[in-house]
Amino acid sequence: MELKVVVITGAGSGLGASLAKKYSNMGCHVCLIGRRASKLEETAKQLTNSYSIYELDVTSKSAVEKVMWSIKEEVGPIDLLINNAGLGVFDLAENISEEHVHDMIDINLKGTIFCTQEVLPSMKERNQGIIVNVVSTAGVEGKVTESVYCASKFGVRGFTESLVKELNDTGIRVFGAYMGGMKSPFWDGILTEVKMKDFMDPDDIADIIIDNAKLRKNLIVTEVVIKNKF
Repeated sequence: MELKVVVITGAGSGLGASLAKKYSNMGCHVCLIGRRASKLEETAKQLTNSYSIYELDVTSKSAVEKVMWSIKEEVGPIDLLINNAGLGVFDLAENISEEHVHDMIDINLKGTIFCTQEVLPSMKERNQGIIVNVVSTAGVEGKVTESVYCASKFGVRGFTESLVKELNDTGIRVFGAYMGGMKSPFWDGILTEVKMKDFMDPDDIADIIIDNAKLRKNLIVTEVVIKNKF
């Protein structure tokens, strides 16, 4: 299967931007999705191949439907969807506001579900396609001050594992990436640069995801856990 159209949510910075650059260098048309066009345009400046920018709030199912339809009409069938958009608000469980609870569940979990739902019919029609869910190690183990974030990511893990089973007899592949802390704007206002000095580089994580998401003969990789050395 030749990758032509790659869709990446949360493509304005961090891992999403790294993945966009690398897939662009591979000759793919990359569709950059995010809440702010200005951030997506910054990523686009670093791309070497054709691209499209779509402002999107992944928590809105109707908006997701519209954008995914537009991509299909303007660019072509989606070969690879990377659900990377995410939000984390960290505090003791009883201190997390109702708004932040909704935000994390809506963006991290519902956003992943809505985007996946929109690409599956076309992928099933062609019996090919790849879906990558960027989950984080918060989807593998509970963490102090990350209770709701973990709850949202455990949900994504359950969704991902179920998709693997649902699509087992098809040509569609689903891959979950469970990685630890990366150097990324995700941590702005949460952690200092000193605390992030030993965090992983998004480019390294992007390489691992790209390598493991490849279609290979007689084997599939359904998940990879990538942890910090410290």
